[in-house]
Amino acid sequence: MIRPVVLTIAAISIATPLQAARFQFCWIGGGGYTMEGIIEVPDELVGTGIINETQVTGFRIYGFHNGIPVGSWTLDQLTPQTTWTLSFDTTKLEFPTGGERLLNRYQAWNANGAVNDCGVGGFGFNAGNWAQDVCIDNTYIEVSSIDRYTPLPAFAMDVEMTCNAVQPMS
Repeated sequence: MIRPVVLTIAAISIATPLQAARFQFCWIGGGGYTMEGIIEVPDELVGTGIINETQVTGFRIYGFHNGIPVGSWTLDQLTPQTTWTLSFDTTKLEFPTGGERLLNRYQAWNANGAVNDCGVGGFGFNAGNWAQDVCIDNTYIEVSSIDRYTPLPAFAMDVEMTCNAVQPMS
């Protein structure tokens, strides 16, 4: 016989959502392109090392060109056709880069390796084996490309971030 207290505890634990840790990040690309985003992961995964896209509970990115919004993508928009590969180091709080898929150093957020499949009117980011860059409206934005090994750290939500592209001095 199952006791009513056990049933109550079980019902409460099923109804209680898992707590998610939230981190923010920003990326400064070439040609005045920047991106800001938020990643959410279950609390129990923080500090455990590398996780992948199947373990993320929330994700969104916002793209800008010279500070003007150019598009966004959220995990809510994920479909079977969406390019979605992510590695996140929950110990170092960074997205590993460099493009080595077997080493979990590859990012494809609504943008494939050719950076040309982010959807009509869409926005995506790729940190692959050639460069880090963005896709806008199914188009690879070549001028956005930066070195593939450029670090991409994440920060606690209470840390003030600046994600402004550096303007060259004349």
